Amino acid sequence: YFNGKSVLANIASRMEPTIMITICSTIITLLVGVPIGIVSATHRNSLLDYSLSTVSMVFLTIPTFWLGIMMVYLLAFKLNIFPTQGYHSIAQYGLLDALYHVAMPSIALGLTHVASTARHTRSAMLGVLNEDYIRTARAKGLSERKVQFKHALKNTLSLIMTLVTGSVANMLGGSTVAEKVFNIDGVGKLAYDSLMRRDYAQEQAIVVFMALIFIVMNIITDILYKAIDPRIDFGG
Repeated sequence: YFNGKSVLANIASRMEPTIMITICSTIITLLVGVPIGIVSATHRNSLLDYSLSTVSMVFLTIPTFWLGIMMVYLLAFKLNIFPTQGYHSIAQYGLLDALYHVAMPSIALGLTHVASTARHTRSAMLGVLNEDYIRTARAKGLSERKVQFKHALKNTLSLIMTLVTGSVANMLGGSTVAEKVFNIDGVGKLAYDSLMRRDYAQEQAIVVFMALIFIVMNIITDILYKAIDPRIDFGG
């Protein structure tokens, strides 16, 4: 209704920054959250465990828009490290410049999901570390690092895959706030603008499109489960 173009054409023209933010923020969440969860599990009930849990929970309680505004003020306005707003496409400016422009929204969005990833990873690791085969591996004289990473972490990969799927879904939903704060013309900002303009056809198309992405991500996750854990049998 607003610009007379196809709803799919509008979505396609805005997909690149949203995909970049979603991928980068998911990577940041996993790179920060998973190690925190592992360290917390291997140092259970220690000062390090409590400290890491507290720091991750602090990021969970911080709203994305507030963290984004603070980052713009400090890193862009005061220190002039990152651009304050906008996005440069890969085709026109290259991949590195595109990553440079989505760095702040990706960090702001990714850090707010670190706590949940760390908490789930910690719980999964604690469950695995109490299994009999872990005690057997230690009794055989294997180093603690080898026990933790080769045996324990390997059996938590299915949970991490689930976290990746959930993170992508959450990032796509949270990208609306990040794109609005940093004035990036992605699908999230298009959804917000369409709602404000009461462009219902465009808004409905975005909702259906996002739902399809969630379904595809869940199917991919189910397929990867089989690759990670051969014990899973889809035929049963």
